[in-house]
Amino acid sequence: MSARPLIALVGRPNVGKSTLFNRMAGRRAAIAHDMPGVTRDRNYADFSWDGRALSVVDTGGFEPESRDRLIAQVRQQAQLATEEAAAVVLVVDGREGLTNVDRAVADLLRRTKKPLFVAVNKADTSRTEEEMPLADFYELGFGEVFALSAEHGRGTSDLLEAIVTALGVPAEPPPPEEEDEPAEVSESDRPTGDIRVAIVGRPNVGKSTMVNALLGQDRFVVSDIPGTTRDSIDSLVIHRGQRFVVTDTAGIRRKATISAQVEAYSVVRAMKAMDDAEVVAVVLDATEAGVDQDAKLLALVVEKSKALVVVVNKWDIAEKEGATQDWYRKELDKRLPFVAFAPMLFVSAKDGRGVVRVLEKAARLVEQFRARFPTPQLNELLENIQESHPAPLARGLPVKLFYVAQVAYAPPTFVINCGRPEAIPDHYRRFVENRFREAFGLEVPMRLVFKERKRRKRPPRKEG
Repeated sequence: MSARPLIALVGRPNVGKSTLFNRMAGRRAAIAHDMPGVTRDRNYADFSWDGRALSVVDTGGFEPESRDRLIAQVRQQAQLATEEAAAVVLVVDGREGLTNVDRAVADLLRRTKKPLFVAVNKADTSRTEEEMPLADFYELGFGEVFALSAEHGRGTSDLLEAIVTALGVPAEPPPPEEEDEPAEVSESDRPTGDIRVAIVGRPNVGKSTMVNALLGQDRFVVSDIPGTTRDSIDSLVIHRGQRFVVTDTAGIRRKATISAQVEAYSVVRAMKAMDDAEVVAVVLDATEAGVDQDAKLLALVVEKSKALVVVVNKWDIAEKEGATQDWYRKELDKRLPFVAFAPMLFVSAKDGRGVVRVLEKAARLVEQFRARFPTPQLNELLENIQESHPAPLARGLPVKLFYVAQVAYAPPTFVINCGRPEAIPDHYRRFVENRFREAFGLEVPMRLVFKERKRRKRPPRKEG
């Protein structure tokens, strides 16, 4: 999957950037994956609008030390936005009117040739909008000014419509027409080519050191200073005849500890690397693994349905302190239960110990990620599941699972035709997924879609 066009929200504090971000991303979509212990306060998100696939980043507000410091910080985030984004939205407070800080960031944005938009926020009602000095914002020279209410959703559709039109974002292909039996994937649809592996993690967990060990050379700058790597860098690695494209990404850290806005945009670069990868190796620090930021990052990998390898680095240090792999696995399973399906490797990047296993595991995961599962075998499994553990009754009536087929690769996606899919409880859906995992030894994300079986239309009865 290629990276989505990125919309950057830029502006001074308290103008409503985060609220507009939530409105675009969709509050419900932001918590679509109910993962224990995961706080969804990220400042970047993928979303769809009117059939278009997009991404949005909130550049965040500041608590400035002084007015001059504020202008400098906002200018910096605006400059980074123009470098990374496909379109930039300057968010302003319509109730306060045009400020010198707004003008300063607008001056910088004008130098880019990328589409620019002004979102005049807090126009909660038509009366509020009439009282706003909208004409002042037209002076910025960005073209049309969009009065909106991020809190209530008023006017946001007009802004998004203008953005997708300016960017020429194509509509995503519509879902296939429903059939009595789901359309199966063909061998010609199977993904091929180099295995793309993205190395991600918090700063200073040893990502660049690990990639250097894989390459056998000091390709990247290795430093004890968190955040040394600013850009995502691709390198070709050949191991046992298999070609891997390994991407080293910038460190991802807590929003509260970002000292320079460049690191916020490094997060976006890492997200793009994830989009392009089939396998994401999330590097944890053995001395402090399973922290909140690790959980958020792992949740994002799962949300993007990428094959995942959990790499516990600095294991040499943990071993000296008496840690065992069995204890560590159990501890991480408690803290991060939503990635229990993913393989876990224990390495020491500094010594090069166990690092090559990351590639070997990635190759095995990609085999599963791209695998085609025979339909007869799938339906035999489905029949066994029903016989041994049928779905719970719905209003006293049985829920029948009729047929299953694989409809997509990467990740493997299966559609089960059934009766009354809305009545199938979540625990039974998880049960069926676990049985599929056990039967095929799956260690990659999979999608299981329960779909109501279309009833065949009976031919009209003949007279006589």
